[in-house]
Amino acid sequence: MTTVTVLPTGVTPADVHAVARGAALVELHPTAIEAMAASRAHVDRIEESGRPVYGVSTGFGSLANTYVASERRAELQHALIRSHAAGVGAPMPREVVRAMMLLRIRSLAMGRSGVRPLVAQSLVDLLNADVTPWVPEHGSLGASGDLAPLAHCALVLLGEGWVLDKSGARIDGSEALRRAGLHPIELAAKEGLALVNGTDGMLGMLLLAIGDAAHLFTMADLTAALSIEAMLGSERPFLPELHAIRPHPGQATSAANIHRLLQGSAIMDSHRDDLAHAVQDAYSMRCAPQVAGAARDTLEFAIQVAGRELRSVVDNPVVLPDGRVESTGNFHGAPLGFAADYLAIAAAEVGAIAERRVDRLLDVCRSRDLPPFLSPDAGVNSGLMIAQYTAAGIVAENRRLASPASVDSLPTSGMQEDHVSMGWAATRKLRTVLDNLTSLLAVELLAGVRGIQLRAPLTPSPAGTIATAAVARFAGTPGPDVFLAPTIEAARDLVAGTDLRTAIEAELGPLS
Repeated sequence: MTTVTVLPTGVTPADVHAVARGAALVELHPTAIEAMAASRAHVDRIEESGRPVYGVSTGFGSLANTYVASERRAELQHALIRSHAAGVGAPMPREVVRAMMLLRIRSLAMGRSGVRPLVAQSLVDLLNADVTPWVPEHGSLGASGDLAPLAHCALVLLGEGWVLDKSGARIDGSEALRRAGLHPIELAAKEGLALVNGTDGMLGMLLLAIGDAAHLFTMADLTAALSIEAMLGSERPFLPELHAIRPHPGQATSAANIHRLLQGSAIMDSHRDDLAHAVQDAYSMRCAPQVAGAARDTLEFAIQVAGRELRSVVDNPVVLPDGRVESTGNFHGAPLGFAADYLAIAAAEVGAIAERRVDRLLDVCRSRDLPPFLSPDAGVNSGLMIAQYTAAGIVAENRRLASPASVDSLPTSGMQEDHVSMGWAATRKLRTVLDNLTSLLAVELLAGVRGIQLRAPLTPSPAGTIATAAVARFAGTPGPDVFLAPTIEAARDLVAGTDLRTAIEAELGPLS
């Protein structure tokens, strides 16, 4: 069991993955506790002074000019949480909610939010007890941060709201705390606002998506190599000197992967000097590194944005070390929304070019002597014909999802919040695009392997041999049609998981 220690300097992407998807425990470092205590002392002094300060002694949003008497300020914080927990729809996945809670702890621990250490520790206790608040999918506009989703988390701290049970059922927050041996807390001035005013939901989803995209872009190089090998393509467009003259780093990485994956193939050797072989392969084959490489460069941009956000204090107002409490706009999710939209566009195109290779593999006029739809008995059997239909439908959906959410601002809060980021929507749909990409690469994996099997007795590359053996375990060899959906699901698991990649890297060395 690993433990993630939250420091005043924040956490790492690996920490987020360990808590969200693993079983890592969380603890607050003593320096984080000290930072929060020092920040809280400033808020306590403001309370004693009676000065009107936003979020401490005033209402919120367009009610910022409404003064709240000291005896009602705890009530104000509780009312804020209850009123902002207004989401609707299906619950967000456990991993997203856990990432969001860890990132809110991270922001509080930086000592600029004016909360007692007790508040952050209470969120830590929820994570360590595996209590996952029920956070509906709709409600956040990405400014002021992820208000509604974070409020649904905070409400559980009060012994209210809903919790996502391990069975998938919804139970009362009070019952969930009782089962976990935890107790509700009472909020003090500023603390309710600090619990909801952040970009933690969209940042959590972006960080998880970045990890998924990095793996899938490497798997896209693998499935492209299998298709190229099966279609008697050329390896020459992937020579390093051809990519050095157009120095996009992602392109060079993708080309190097594909070139290495194609080495040692008797299939490739069989046509290397054949004058009848096409001088230039189709774009979906020859330009695979240009598309997947551009996606890698887009991913690098998203990594940089997420890394900066991990080092950021995202709250409003913030308590500065000299005691000043200042309003900011740091809760606006535009940086994350833009990055998520950009990455969704890139991932959609990686899937689109993969589907074009599948279509080519299945077309007897373009597949270089492979049987129609990769069926040795086409006519009675349809082979992978309808698998390509599925892929085409997914490509069409990804094109719709690639339309940016971050340009779709709507004003709220009596025009006080007159421009919002839609970063929550952007990161939610990015996750869907990547899930769809997994399916598209699964179909290409099946088609590429089937094409390689149909080139027998010619033997494939070592990478092709490993991939063919892995797929054959659940898909068999070319023959009569079978119920295809379970086969595609098994291929999805192979693409999403690490076993196939690990086996290939054990043979060839690490892929980038």
